Amino acid sequence: MSSIPTRNTTSLSDTILASAQNVQAVLAGASLTDSLAATPAALRASTQAVAFHVMRRLGLVFEIKQMLVQRAPPNPLFDAVLLVSLALLDTAVEFSDETSSDHVARRDLPVYAVHTVVDQAVNAVAGQRKLQTYKGLLNATLRGFIRERPAILAQARQYPEAVFNHPNWWIAKVRRAYPDQWQALLVAANRPGPMALRVNARRSSVEKMMAELAAAGLEATSPAPGAIVLSTPRPVQAVPGFEEGWWSVQDLAAQQAAQILPLQSGMRVLDACSAPGGKTAHLLERADIDLLALDSDPIRLERVAQNLHRLGLDGANVELRAADAIDLPSWWDGRHFDAVLADVPCTASGIVRRHPDIRWLRRETDIPKTASVQRKIMDALWQTVKPGGHLLYSTCSIFPQEGEQQAVQFEKRHADAVRQPAPGQLLPLADEQSASCDGFFYALFAKKA
Repeated sequence: MSSIPTRNTTSLSDTILASAQNVQAVLAGASLTDSLAATPAALRASTQAVAFHVMRRLGLVFEIKQMLVQRAPPNPLFDAVLLVSLALLDTAVEFSDETSSDHVARRDLPVYAVHTVVDQAVNAVAGQRKLQTYKGLLNATLRGFIRERPAILAQARQYPEAVFNHPNWWIAKVRRAYPDQWQALLVAANRPGPMALRVNARRSSVEKMMAELAAAGLEATSPAPGAIVLSTPRPVQAVPGFEEGWWSVQDLAAQQAAQILPLQSGMRVLDACSAPGGKTAHLLERADIDLLALDSDPIRLERVAQNLHRLGLDGANVELRAADAIDLPSWWDGRHFDAVLADVPCTASGIVRRHPDIRWLRRETDIPKTASVQRKIMDALWQTVKPGGHLLYSTCSIFPQEGEQQAVQFEKRHADAVRQPAPGQLLPLADEQSASCDGFFYALFAKKA
């Protein structure tokens, strides 16, 4: 990344430049999570807010850019600055009463005046030696958009990517899978997800947490057992009880995994794809079990250990092991498990509310690739389930190839697998933010005794 000025107070121009660098990284194939880690700490929060905003409008602003700059200079950073600036302008304060182009239900960043955005964007490029020559082009382009905004938006909205801010292939797949809900799903994916907490029953309770939140002036509801949703997201350090391990941040859909899997104290349990450890911790919170937590990435497995330590669960009967779940000889000792959680790798199409870059990073060809890996993991893990035991298949996806189709094919391949009641496909469609969940799929199988 180019250097960003370091000051005690940051300006919008600093944030625009840092956001553009992150947008440029995503367009080059990097995840926002990775690129934001390289952003100076003083800028990270504001940069994430703006970068997320751009990702949720990228289809629209990319189309606008194509219309306004026919021959853009061969400078990817300038392109990214222009995309960031257009995204901020389209929701500027002068246009705040217009909602036809805004599919974001609630804003997660300040709304700026148009002159502020233009001035600060120009300052951002003026402060970079390699961008200084484009200062006039940027100024003229942004002012041209402001003057002709209604006509430009009308023309841009002729294209589905500009309307729904997802790639065309993604839109087509969602439309085929959910013909009655596809538009609502795409719109919901552009809303920031609510901040949901899972209360650690070994250290606190919903009643105690609700009292602590009220005392801290934080509004919250409890839409499900053991769960709390904050009315307004906060940094974890600003919410009572984080360091004490009273709770974890976990979406309402993800919280269902440890509740669906039949558990009793004394069971031998496997969490086959455990990082970053949310479901691992929840399993340990629910019962006194003998747990093996696997993950193929040793670095990500360290996060599992950190989470368990914060929650006071590192003293539980749990073993963390870095291994590929498919390669049974590398980790399995031949002793069968009473219960197995297979929260398998997927396209993560169900969590784009929280990771809006995912839609632009994925390719249609990724789906059959992940589906193939999922099949191999499930077939391998089924061998480790004892007769009478259970395997819970879970993905944070809304694509049927990674959900219902996978479950149906698994049952056909294994005559000793009996499908049990489970939620199936969960979709982020709830009108009430407090009851809204990510896209998830669950299928539970019992092994014939």
